[in-house]
Amino acid sequence: MYDRNVRTIIIFFLLLIVAFLSLSGRCFYLQYVRSDHYIDVSAKQQRGRLIKEPQRGVILDCCGRLLAASNRVRVIYAEPRVIEDPLNTAVRLAPIVKMRATEIIKLIRESKNPGFVKIKVDATAAQCSAARKIYGIGVQSDWQRRYPMGRLGAHVVGFTSVDNQGLSGVELQYDDKLRGSAGRNIFLADAFRRPIQLKQQSSVLTDGVGIILTFDSTIQQFTRAELVKQYESYEAESAVAIVAEPKTGAILAMVSLPDFEPDDVSSADPNNLRNRVITDQFEPGSMIKPIIAAIAIDSGAISRDERMFCENGDYYGRSFGRVNEYKNHRYGNLSVREILIKSSNIGMAKIGQKMGQEKLYKGLRLFGLGKTTGVELPGEVGGLLRPTNKWTGYSVTRIPYGYEVNVTAMQMLRAFCILASGGRSVQPFIVKAVVDSSGEIIKLRQSSPEVGYIIKPEVAKWIVNDCLVGVVNERNNGGTGWRAKLEKWQVFGKTGTANIAKVGEKGYADNSNVASFIAGAPAEEPAVIVLVSIRKPNSKLGQGDSGGTVAAPAAAKILEKTLKYLRVPEQTL
Repeated sequence: MYDRNVRTIIIFFLLLIVAFLSLSGRCFYLQYVRSDHYIDVSAKQQRGRLIKEPQRGVILDCCGRLLAASNRVRVIYAEPRVIEDPLNTAVRLAPIVKMRATEIIKLIRESKNPGFVKIKVDATAAQCSAARKIYGIGVQSDWQRRYPMGRLGAHVVGFTSVDNQGLSGVELQYDDKLRGSAGRNIFLADAFRRPIQLKQQSSVLTDGVGIILTFDSTIQQFTRAELVKQYESYEAESAVAIVAEPKTGAILAMVSLPDFEPDDVSSADPNNLRNRVITDQFEPGSMIKPIIAAIAIDSGAISRDERMFCENGDYYGRSFGRVNEYKNHRYGNLSVREILIKSSNIGMAKIGQKMGQEKLYKGLRLFGLGKTTGVELPGEVGGLLRPTNKWTGYSVTRIPYGYEVNVTAMQMLRAFCILASGGRSVQPFIVKAVVDSSGEIIKLRQSSPEVGYIIKPEVAKWIVNDCLVGVVNERNNGGTGWRAKLEKWQVFGKTGTANIAKVGEKGYADNSNVASFIAGAPAEEPAVIVLVSIRKPNSKLGQGDSGGTVAAPAAAKILEKTLKYLRVPEQTL
């Protein structure tokens, strides 16, 4: 009996010792092995992070008109990691924010950020007050991007995502500067995750910079109005227009149709979001002819007075095939000036043959074809100018009248700015200045320096003041740009009508072209260049589909209104 009691006591003490050892081991495990984990869990329960988002910088036009700005709004958010019962939370919150409980549950459960998910933006004060009483739900002020001009400058200004990241246009190009840097504070929180005391400040809030554009909203408005009129009346697929100062390269207006509302991007057709001025390539047609003629004269391949026999409208050779004139015109001997005024394809083909591959290729590269212009907008493409080792016998006769080469509207604008500025290199730009939140100028764009000539000034001036003025003035001599003539300023310009190649097969589509016109004024001292290009005008309407018919009238109206607005002195013609 005694021995049994002793064994019982021993077993009891052994079990007690084991229990104490197990408890000590568990304490050791929790205190030392898992200490970091439980410190982290405790910190999450006791502390919160308050991120103060910076105000995104404004975007202004050249006159200080507001194009994009961020305003304060109240945001109700959830902290998924502290919400144990999303269903209960959603049911309580739903009537407050006037949302379905299922939507709220989905937001909480699918959030990639365990510490934050937006539930309602632009909430009322009453909604915020009620929502604060629910555990795991908080309220903060946030920034919402607004675009007062709407679709007027949509492709230039661009738009942002719901979390204020730039997605297109200037908003994307300068996103890192416009965004600023957030301020991050760590604080002690109560049971409802409300801040009690600041614990640590990890970064300082810095608002984004402001961007001032060369873009002028007034010029943009009447440019868009005139382009929309032509785009709709000709039932076109798309249309673009650009207005620029030829000597500086400053872009005053840029329109791409169809466009979109930047405040409601989610409902826009994705195809309408791209800026066709810099993304869409096309064969320029006759618009390229003055550039080719200038290169040929400057390189010594031909002289100004040289005459070409234009084969009475039918030029054929085994190495280059057959070249015909637009609308089957039959021209004989033509001077270089007459070739440009009448827009002779055969005359230009013969100029190309006299130049040869190397001079033609190098000259076009100097004018900026085959590479991006560098304008401060994302998504610009460089067009297509193949190296000479990929040319055929057809190339030297087709490129001079605008085929076998692809360009963007921005590239053609730059090339004509070079001619209009006396042959001097010109860099297009859209951003005039960058200004910090205190109003100090960080960066100011200066005009292009008076250096870097692409062709001789006398050649450029002759092409502009003699040949391209003739295109507009000499209707009876076959001038194709007569619809762009103005009463108070001497206009120079060039039409372009190019067929559109078939997709996935050889040849060109029937009754499908790009109608373009580029013009400037005053010819003696150009102050403005305007390019209008309309893709696939409906020829079945019976209103014509050439550059002179479709694009020239719109370019003339834009040019006239711009000259008046800029108060360019009128001329006696």
